[in-house]
Amino acid sequence: MKAILLAGGKGTRLRPLTIHTPKPIVPIFDRPFLHYQLDLLKQIPEIDEVVLSLNYQPRRIEELFGDGSETGLSIRYVVEPAPLGTAGAVRYAGESLRESVIVFNGDILTEVDLAAVVRLHRERNAKATIVLTPVENPSAYGLVETDAAGNIQRFLEKPKPDEITCDTINAGIYVLEPETFDRIPKEMPWSIERSFFPSLIERHETFVAYVNRGYWIDIGTPEKYGQVHRDIMDGRYRAPPFADAPGRPWVSPEARIEEGVTLEGPCFVDAGSVVKAGASIGAYAVVGRHCHIEEHVVVDRSIIWANTRVCQDAVVRRSILGRHCHVGRSATVDDVVLGDKSVVTDFSRL
Repeated sequence: MKAILLAGGKGTRLRPLTIHTPKPIVPIFDRPFLHYQLDLLKQIPEIDEVVLSLNYQPRRIEELFGDGSETGLSIRYVVEPAPLGTAGAVRYAGESLRESVIVFNGDILTEVDLAAVVRLHRERNAKATIVLTPVENPSAYGLVETDAAGNIQRFLEKPKPDEITCDTINAGIYVLEPETFDRIPKEMPWSIERSFFPSLIERHETFVAYVNRGYWIDIGTPEKYGQVHRDIMDGRYRAPPFADAPGRPWVSPEARIEEGVTLEGPCFVDAGSVVKAGASIGAYAVVGRHCHIEEHVVVDRSIIWANTRVCQDAVVRRSILGRHCHVGRSATVDDVVLGDKSVVTDFSRL
């Protein structure tokens, strides 16, 4: 069995963080995000190859993951000649496939029981199976309506209040049969949601839903990216290093924390970082590798990527800072997102 990860997007909603870092490898604590999806695919031992469908900065991703041997999965890379949309990318990546394929959107973190999804697909002898997840505010999403037997009936694009008949949305995870790919035009943009899936309904093919009521999030905005970290810290999504100790401060043995530093849990300080005397690392703060947090700095509910320096008496609150940033002395950064190599001069206010 094969898996295709649709990891070709430019991550525009996460800019400026994704200008130099493709969205699939933005760090979640000390691991590129893609690792979490590969961990989920390991639920299915029969997956013998993962195809990464790429378009934006593919070399950066390939340099990190290579042939996949370190992850325990065989990885093959397919680079789209131009953005082909979700269905076009599936056809381009799956041109030679002859067996069922699991497809993942590249920005989804979930605890879905993937083995149960595959089992349902096979039991129903389906041409396609889609994972759905319920949401609290259905009017903000495109909804997917099913009948009592779990067959897909229709897709409702951001319905009006009086049109809402369900609360389930597309979770971005599918099991597909390659024999259906011939209806996707070759090498042209084509949407899996707006074109491919409606074709299954129109042809009365077996197209079923698996409703996942467990954890699910799209990490594609700064707000959701920050929420993922808080959810892991609180234990709502179980993952290292907080899986066995949610709510507590976590400091790498290779970090240096001077006397007089305040650590409020949950927080995270990665290897090689230095936190100087009098600094305060508050709740939900994440300090990446080789950062330098100087005396009397306050970092609170913020994510700081690797190799960033925050100088004396500075304050960083509710913000995300990219790699190699410099926050000057007595500066305040509050509720902003800064890309790599950003400089905030002394005594500035953002």
